[in-house]
Amino acid sequence: MSPTAPITHAHASVASPCISVCRMDPRTALCEGCARTIEEIAGWSSYTPLQKQAVWRLIAERRARR
Repeated sequence: MSPTAPITHAHASVASPCISVCRMDPRTALCEGCARTIEEIAGWSSYTPLQKQAVWRLIAERRARR
């Protein structure tokens, strides 16, 4: 699955954006590896597929601004 490709159904599995480069950037409060906030990282396992898709969209936006 492409990281920016949306999933169109709510029950699909959504891959984690984690790439095992886990360092928080104090300037942005984002993980340097996956571009998620600490709240998004901590909540990932309990998020619904739709919530995970929303995080993927935020990641794409964040990476586009880098």
